[in-house]
Amino acid sequence: MDVTIYHNPACGTSRNTLELIRNSGIEPTVIEYLKTPPSRELLARMIADAGLTVRQAIREKGTPFEELGLDDPALTDDELLDPMVKDPILINRPFVFTPMGTRLSRPSEVVLDILPDAHKGPFAKEDGVQVIDAEGKRIV
Repeated sequence: MDVTIYHNPACGTSRNTLELIRNSGIEPTVIEYLKTPPSRELLARMIADAGLTVRQAIREKGTPFEELGLDDPALTDDELLDPMVKDPILINRPFVFTPMGTRLSRPSEVVLDILPDAHKGPFAKEDGVQVIDAEGKRIV
């Protein structure tokens, strides 16, 4: 299965998502989006394919969100996409693409909705929360 993750290795949710993909027996294409950000067109498509609004896909915490005035409710999607492309730290992560769909995997176990049920064994997130049991079945 062809899987791509827009990943930030400094993010625990992103790391958990990547390991959940690998636990299903898939080695995804990993794109560190801070080094290789998506184009504006791809970003807009990712957001739409995930069923989100641009506001739902923008990251506020630890970003220049407020200082750029992006909390202004009058801003359009186009006015929000431009700063996200210019400063990709504003893109919430991780976005994952599979033939089964696109998701913003927050929380990380959301990725399970677009992966086959073929887990290699148990999986617990970094914080210890068990997501997959010993038989490879989804818990949450």
